[in-house]
Amino acid sequence: MGTVTTTDGTEIYFKDWGSGQPIVFSHGWPLSADGWDTQMLFFLQHGYRVIAHDRRGHGRSAQVADGHDMDHYADDLAALTEHLDLHDAVHVGHSTGGGEVAHYIARHGEDRVAKGVLISAVPPIMVQTEANPGGLPKSFFDGLQEQVATNRSGFYRELAATAFYGFNRPDRELSEAIVENWWRQGMMGGAKAHYDGIVAFSQTDFTEDLKKITVPVLVMHGDDDQVVPYEDSGPLSAKLLQNGTLKTYAGFPHGMPTTEAATINADLLEFIRS
Repeated sequence: MGTVTTTDGTEIYFKDWGSGQPIVFSHGWPLSADGWDTQMLFFLQHGYRVIAHDRRGHGRSAQVADGHDMDHYADDLAALTEHLDLHDAVHVGHSTGGGEVAHYIARHGEDRVAKGVLISAVPPIMVQTEANPGGLPKSFFDGLQEQVATNRSGFYRELAATAFYGFNRPDRELSEAIVENWWRQGMMGGAKAHYDGIVAFSQTDFTEDLKKITVPVLVMHGDDDQVVPYEDSGPLSAKLLQNGTLKTYAGFPHGMPTTEAATINADLLEFIRS
């Protein structure tokens, strides 16, 4: 176990295993670094140094009241990379973590970064606006906040058992163990962080961030993603990136790093080695 304290005094928990080229994993809302355990073990066994942190207010990091926005998320990630003095790092972000990775690279530069990966990620922007007519209406995200405020435990259980992993599809068998682990991670975090985080992941516009990034970025997205709809995310991000590659997965759900780990890990390894 390790921690780093940010400039505003927030303690960020992280895991740091192995040696070699570093791969840094940024998790999705409302989870923790534990969501990356399958990837971390896989890449550790392939000779990489693997690092994952709990976002502020999530998991084992401090449950602070403030700073639950993409600027702070990116700055916290920068504090971690500087604390560990990482260079030539590959940054992998899932869902909200994909926004964190994009904003970190654009905001803090590419001196320490070799490549990026956005998996089922929220960029360019999730909420519906005049510039993003294909987005989800703000009322949808307002509803998520109401659920967090009034029924967080039940809401998390239902989300994990349905849309997040696609367990509501007739061809998918529900895994209680996966659902319970998702719920466990979510309930470890703070309600305030999760409530505010909905605004951060849905309303942040990453368009200009994506345009700034010059390192190679792999965009991985399932076309049956019921949380971050495919058509308004993966393809648009890949087009905005200067050196982006889109890999589309037929029928894969939002939580594909868990349910489709063998495929995702193999494709990540190929990209990192290329």
